[in-house]
Amino acid sequence: MIAAVDVCYTKKDIAIAAAVVFKNFADKRPVATYSTRVNQFGEYIPGQFYKRELPCLMAVLTKVNEKLDIVIIDGYVMLGEKPGLGYYLWGKLAEKVVVIGVAKTEFTNVASVKIFRGKSNKPLYITSRGIDPVLAAENISKMHGPYRIPELLKHADNLTKERIKKCMPNVFDS
Repeated sequence: MIAAVDVCYTKKDIAIAAAVVFKNFADKRPVATYSTRVNQFGEYIPGQFYKRELPCLMAVLTKVNEKLDIVIIDGYVMLGEKPGLGYYLWGKLAEKVVVIGVAKTEFTNVASVKIFRGKSNKPLYITSRGIDPVLAAENISKMHGPYRIPELLKHADNLTKERIKKCMPNVFDS
């Protein structure tokens, strides 16, 4: 099974982590979805984002009932020679679950595989641990949806925002 995961934060020290679980990269619908509220996480420190995000991802992944083979994160697995969030997640998962990073923004000096989806002229940047990055990129390319961001990855993002709106109805109002 595959899980796409994401986290959304509020200014009130609340985070919502979500996991969208599916069988195959080309699936249109998830098998299951999970979300959890996280009240304890670190502050954002440039270059150490994993310290903030990792506890949130682990909180939701512990709720997943299905046996996961692959986890897809919104971000990088490796930042050049330096470990990124996905690398730390791979370690937390005992180096037994493949981690694929799908980043929307290019990070300088990172060996990523660029893919273009839909009609977008902006690439996604794929990195991975436990699988060849080229194969990881091919799999992300197969994911359902006509747009740059695959549908099930977007679903994880939407779950976090929907749950935050329930906790704090006016959180996204300007």
